Amino acid sequence: MHFGVMIFSQCFRPVAEEVSFVLYFYILGNEVCFLKLYGYLLHFCFQTIMTSANTEKREHLYKILVIGELGTGKTSFIKRYVHQFFSQNYRATIGVDFALKVLHWDPNTTVRLQLWDIAGQERFGNMTRVYYKEAVGAFIVFDVTRSGTFDCVSKWKEDLDSKVQLPDGSPIPCILLANKCDQEKQGIVTSPEKMDEYVRENGFVGWYETSAKENINIDEAARALVNKILLNDKLISAADLADGEKFNLNSSMEQSTTESKSKCSC
Repeated sequence: MHFGVMIFSQCFRPVAEEVSFVLYFYILGNEVCFLKLYGYLLHFCFQTIMTSANTEKREHLYKILVIGELGTGKTSFIKRYVHQFFSQNYRATIGVDFALKVLHWDPNTTVRLQLWDIAGQERFGNMTRVYYKEAVGAFIVFDVTRSGTFDCVSKWKEDLDSKVQLPDGSPIPCILLANKCDQEKQGIVTSPEKMDEYVRENGFVGWYETSAKENINIDEAARALVNKILLNDKLISAADLADGEKFNLNSSMEQSTTESKSKCSC
């Protein structure tokens, strides 16, 4: 009976980390035994690769705009969302302010949001194009106690759509916030059916009644927007991949055509 020692070593690097293992075992002169052990080894390798791929860590950084008329509660919305804090004594934002929110979206995904708090009077200036650049989502905020702030929503949306788009040319996703809903409402916001119709006609992905003071629908509205941004990210990545494959296919066909012509004897 023949004794032998077989050592299998395999090292490979899944996306984020190196996985390596060494398997030692004895073969007792039996080829069937060897094949079974080798099969188990291959199965173990495959399972390890798949597990590593499935636990790949993903990180995203998204720029989100918070815009609307002066005094609608944009800064209060951001403070409540980021810091779980509310104050009655905010000064009016001058120009633009920033905040960062980190979301542990799922066990393998971290989302970092750059929230740009843009002053209400900036729509009349020339800087919004600079402020909007590279944004992938937005909130437009109005005050339910002042119907005049709702009348300006369409102007903010037009300004937004004209100055920033997704890579495929479509508008960035935007959610309408009917803020200060803990107070008495005025105008169209008193009719949810009319609000639904307005949102559809003006290209919003949705709307929420919110209150930074009472912490109503703050997280829900933000989660809905991030969900839409992540979906757009996947669609755009898939489109880019398809375009890349199409380009490679066209390049291969052109190369084959060139080679065929070069072999022509005429």
